[in-house]
Amino acid sequence: MNTSYALLARALQPEIILADGAVLVIAYDLIFGRRRPLATRLNTSLLLGALTLVGALIASVLVGAIGGFYGDNFVIDSFALATRGGVIVLALLTLGVASGAKVMRNPAEYVALILFATTGFTLMAAANHLLIAFAALELASLSLYVLAGFDKDRRESAEAGLKYFLLGAMATAFLLFGFSLIYGLTGELALPRIAAVLALGGMSPLLALALVMVLVAFGFKAAAAPFHLWAPDAYEGAPTPSAALIASASKLAGFTLFARLLWPGLGELAGDPSQPFNPGGWITIVALLSGASLLLGNLAALAQTNLRRLLAYSAIAHAGVMLLGVVIAVPAGPGPLFYYLFTYGVATAGAFGVIAVLENNGGCQKITDLAGLSRRSPLLAGALTIFILSLAGIPPLAGFFGKFTIFAMTLRIGGIASPTGILTLLAIALSAVALYYYLIVLKQALVEPSTPARSTRIRVPVTAAITLLTAAALIVVLGLCPSLVLGLF
Repeated sequence: MNTSYALLARALQPEIILADGAVLVIAYDLIFGRRRPLATRLNTSLLLGALTLVGALIASVLVGAIGGFYGDNFVIDSFALATRGGVIVLALLTLGVASGAKVMRNPAEYVALILFATTGFTLMAAANHLLIAFAALELASLSLYVLAGFDKDRRESAEAGLKYFLLGAMATAFLLFGFSLIYGLTGELALPRIAAVLALGGMSPLLALALVMVLVAFGFKAAAAPFHLWAPDAYEGAPTPSAALIASASKLAGFTLFARLLWPGLGELAGDPSQPFNPGGWITIVALLSGASLLLGNLAALAQTNLRRLLAYSAIAHAGVMLLGVVIAVPAGPGPLFYYLFTYGVATAGAFGVIAVLENNGGCQKITDLAGLSRRSPLLAGALTIFILSLAGIPPLAGFFGKFTIFAMTLRIGGIASPTGILTLLAIALSAVALYYYLIVLKQALVEPSTPARSTRIRVPVTAAITLLTAAALIVVLGLCPSLVLGLF
């Protein structure tokens, strides 16, 4: 394999900056910060982390879409470039969420783990090789497991980290077993060469088993039903910034990786999405996962009284729409899928940012804890309204256009009689259910009076306020001008 290590170093500048920044954060805190107050250490670590992310974002833009390199085992096309930038922006929002959350012990290690997770996310976006994809996925996953259980003062955090780790390890076993079968059957690890071999051989029983293994792992990473059991506990128990990162950047990087794996790598086994009732291939399995996620996520959310668990079941329902975006990722291009993933991530990170500030001002577990929020903090109430309405898909916010684009493309490609077409109609119908439980949240925040115990004004830290306003502005601007994102493709 002929390769230029200079080109490799240039192409991986964002990852190099992120890894070096993580080490710098820990080293600075170890040398200069151990005797300082926790709040000062947190602010310093957040500042260094934010500067690292900004540097990685600038490097990513300067590198640009350079195509394949290192023997085409990495590929930086428009999809990878957009995902790189997207996960870095979402990681920046996560650091902003952390600025408004409760100060935990070991803040430098916490920020460093966020940077390591982001490094894994950016590598996932560029991976074009099974082993590189697996290594990047595990770097991100192991960081997220620790982040979920990082708050050692809460049993819920330890439970979230343990459940996430155990189920994640099982999903990793499925993924690795599926990859080993694919390698054994094709003799290749690079996705383009796997596709070339599959074009000659077609489907076989062992290949079908490998496909099922990979999709099981995919279902876990996407929090798609019936592999969603970790999500409600992780969202509820993890520290708020950790939950924001899991719900936003992790989703964006994970769906990008698997869209690349399923289409350029296993696209010969996809089936025909325009074939009525029986497209065959992995599209049928993905359609089943999508339908289960749409039904379970929306219906289970109706019974939730805990705000974080409601967001978790909402994420499961949104995963059903994202799976439809994976199905059309090549026929319609990756633009609709990325737009939906990124805008969903911004809205979800923003919602967790509001929760973080509330938890630092008396707690926010139940939906009823939002009562009187519009009087206690108009800023938080206004930002939460934008985020929730975007998740519900209300125009002119970005969430509406994201759903509209995916639904329109799915119906155009598959038709109403196809499984994906039927699922699109189901998703449209269940949007009314979703609107109901989202409006319950807004009713508490905007209409219900505050209780005597929660009647004081809420002080929003400056950094957290800037983060929330930035996220809300992104939702509004991208909803009014979606071409700012879709034009990248």
